[in-house]
Amino acid sequence: MDYEISLLTTMGVSVLFALSLNLITGFCGQISLGHAAFLGIGAYVAAMLGKAGLPFLATLPLAMLLAGAVGAVVGLASLRVRADFLAITTMGVGFLFVGIVRQQNWLGGELGISGIPDTGLSKTTFMLLTLLLCALVAAFSQYIRKAWMGRVFNGIAEDEDTMRVLGIDASRYKLVAFAIGTALAGLAGSMYAYNLRFIGPDSFGFVESITVLSMVVVGGIGSVTGVIVAAALLSALPAWFQVIGDYKLLVYGGLLFLMMRFSPGGMAGLVTRFFSPVGSVGKGGRT
Repeated sequence: MDYEISLLTTMGVSVLFALSLNLITGFCGQISLGHAAFLGIGAYVAAMLGKAGLPFLATLPLAMLLAGAVGAVVGLASLRVRADFLAITTMGVGFLFVGIVRQQNWLGGELGISGIPDTGLSKTTFMLLTLLLCALVAAFSQYIRKAWMGRVFNGIAEDEDTMRVLGIDASRYKLVAFAIGTALAGLAGSMYAYNLRFIGPDSFGFVESITVLSMVVVGGIGSVTGVIVAAALLSALPAWFQVIGDYKLLVYGGLLFLMMRFSPGGMAGLVTRFFSPVGSVGKGGRT
């Protein structure tokens, strides 16, 4: 039973992380190849505050706040770049984060941080809390998608220049998307740290950024339900098939390529095309 609880907790953390990127890439069309850096910020903040004696629940909002603040700064610096240049910029942020952490002894350096305090919750309760947070973030994502802000995000993703012509401050909304998405990544990072009770810089590198991007693309860019299903399944694959853990970048990178080539709408797009009458299918992914 402990194995199943641990697996469900891991899946829940992955779902949180994937939903956070979906707000940036799926809703607003801003490609991020360094999103794992914000997972790392949340993890390191929670770990350091926990070791300093702060209660578990008190570290979560602080981890979100710092990750969101850094995300807003990165978003502000990235406002003048788009598409490929934005992807390269965010990838650089990911490399920068790992490089800085490796050189800071007070952050554990290469060895990372061990001995992260226990939450005081049982494994079952912690799992239920993780799944509750997933449900709340999913509901929040659906609310944003259907609200005015979500429609603006979608418009920016479709044609940013047209939105500017219509008088929409696209830069402002892109910044909001970055701040919200990275804050939620910080929440996922704090849960990740308390789940494993050990973190190291290698856990937040480029491979993890590609992994979470694969989850979003495979699930369906902009689809909340699709991303949840894809994140849960892809995070469980290494546990079910241990060989995948040794070739993680190859497997997830391959899935990313195949989906972008043959089904840009991801699993959500496939389901939409399968159940919709011929000729009535639109774009597909954003459901």
